[in-house]
Amino acid sequence: MATVMLLITLVTLALGVFNFVDAAIRPSEAFVAAGKLTKPGWLAIIGIATVVLFLFRLISILGIPALVALLVYLVDVRPALRGVTGGRPPRSPSW
Repeated sequence: MATVMLLITLVTLALGVFNFVDAAIRPSEAFVAAGKLTKPGWLAIIGIATVVLFLFRLISILGIPALVALLVYLVDVRPALRGVTGGRPPRSPSW
């Protein structure tokens, strides 16, 4: 049972890190164009949720809402951002 809980914890933490990096590379304008919360707002939500999952694990009063926040970004916000940006991460400026 402890191995299963460790695996679940590692997967949720990996999801948090993935979501944070994905949100960080998206342009701020894409969040507004997609009609979602601002980029700093989502970065704060994802960062706090990841820290909560790290500190308190999934099986806690704070763990379930933290996981829900990460899943909302993954299944709602990320596809909307990809639709606005054409599915590509932004290119660096070519100055």
